[in-house]
Amino acid sequence: MRRYIIVRIFLFLPTLLGVATLVFLLNRAMPGDPVDVMLGENAPMAKRAELRHALHLDLPVYAQYARYLEGLASGNLGRSLRSGRPVASDIGRAFPLTLELASAAMLLACLIAFPVGLAASWSGGGGAGRMLEAASSAGMSLPSFFLGPILLFFFAVEWPLFPVSGADEPGSLFLPAVTLAVPMAALLVRMVKASLEEEAGRDYLRTARMKGLTKMEVLRRHAFRNAMLPVATVAGLQFGVLLTGAIITEKIFRWPGLGTLVLNSISSRDYPLVQGVVIVFAVVTLSVNLLTDLLYTMLDPRVRYGG
Repeated sequence: MRRYIIVRIFLFLPTLLGVATLVFLLNRAMPGDPVDVMLGENAPMAKRAELRHALHLDLPVYAQYARYLEGLASGNLGRSLRSGRPVASDIGRAFPLTLELASAAMLLACLIAFPVGLAASWSGGGGAGRMLEAASSAGMSLPSFFLGPILLFFFAVEWPLFPVSGADEPGSLFLPAVTLAVPMAALLVRMVKASLEEEAGRDYLRTARMKGLTKMEVLRRHAFRNAMLPVATVAGLQFGVLLTGAIITEKIFRWPGLGTLVLNSISSRDYPLVQGVVIVFAVVTLSVNLLTDLLYTMLDPRVRYGG
């Protein structure tokens, strides 16, 4: 296990290098010039040249890339072109809010998915089971750019129960968390139901039924833990998706997290900030994948990795 973890950590480096290189090149390939955004297209040429030199944008691309990698190697993500603040400080303010939103959405999704999935498996092919399956299919088909504005219109405008936007007022977390949690819960319901139904055919469960336990008791007390391994895999990976993929939801609700930060930095052609946020996204994704693998051994001691 120790050797496996060490190998995975060392694999972070070439992966991060690939991500860093790709985002650097894509930044430069985007149309637009950060100097135009900051000064305007009608600014005097002398001012434009002065700012371009101050931001090191007058260097050849390979020289900019070398400076970029040198900064990454020393843990320096650079400074925002627009605000002048260190990129790390901007990310440090935004990341806790994204983590808060993703954690709330995952908790809400699990609170919905586990009991509903258990109930759907218990009801089998009956009417209740078909209704729950239809509801989960509908939930999976609701993208955040559709569900978010609907929730915002009904529960923040028509019935002002929650704030319209921001993260400062009480209850401001609820609507964006629900927006992210609904499709996640729908996916997990189907995973829980499928895993329980697959586990239900095992010999040890038939033995438990022969001892007089009800179907619900067998599912809850015996099958549930063993069926959680594939569910934990999906939930762990989806938590990484929530952390790195809540951009649209954050924009809809003006939630000041990493998603809003990266969208604003893209629109202003703030190269260092875009690069810094993407690097953080990559580190989070790789870390979540590793932690998900390690969670296997907690749920199923039979799972072992080499080393």
